[in-house]
Amino acid sequence: MAATSGTDEPVSGELVSVAHALSLPAESYGNDPDIEMAWALRAMQHAEVYYKLISSVDPQFLKLTKVDDQIYSEFRKNFEKLKIDVLDPEELKSESAKEKWRPFCLKFNGIVEDFNYGTLLRLDCSQGYTEENTIFAPRIQFFAIEIARNREGYNKAVYISVQDKEGEKEVNNGGEKTSDSGEEENTKNRGEKEADSGEEKEEGINREEKTDKGGEKGEEADKDINKSGEKAM
Repeated sequence: MAATSGTDEPVSGELVSVAHALSLPAESYGNDPDIEMAWALRAMQHAEVYYKLISSVDPQFLKLTKVDDQIYSEFRKNFEKLKIDVLDPEELKSESAKEKWRPFCLKFNGIVEDFNYGTLLRLDCSQGYTEENTIFAPRIQFFAIEIARNREGYNKAVYISVQDKEGEKEVNNGGEKTSDSGEEENTKNRGEKEADSGEEKEEGINREEKTDKGGEKGEEADKDINKSGEKAM
């Protein structure tokens, strides 16, 4: 059971693991604190994988199971008015809510693998998996709510937020490179100006030397003329 995009192309790497069972069913670990801790850690790891999934791929195009259409159809038929962007725990955990959820969940026994395995579910879909924003839920409940969030556009807030942050990083990195290039260009321009200034000074010195030599030759010519005049007299 693989998580795929809307084009049916497989999602790469560790993201695929979100489509598998999230650890063990609650009844299997009893009150053993070590087992509870191990289960909680593993569930958190898978929750992080799912969050990476909806952060890197537009959630509207995700497919979490082979029966996403059936899950979504049954979910909205039974919970038409359930608010899923920010969940009310009472809508999931109260006795009256459990009575309504139980027949829905049992419909997927044998259809969704390990449908009742324990899973971490976010209350506010615009936020990540924090202690305050997370509750435990059966796996099929997780799929029902997250498939609905993806299809109805609620999880896109996470995707847009992460992509915007990535874009800002790229812009900032690009700005630093541009700044460095600008400094290099300024240094180059200063070097060219200094070189031009040096050439102009050298040309000026050469012109002065030529002028001095020309003056010396003129003085020598005047002396020759004076000497010729004296001889003629």
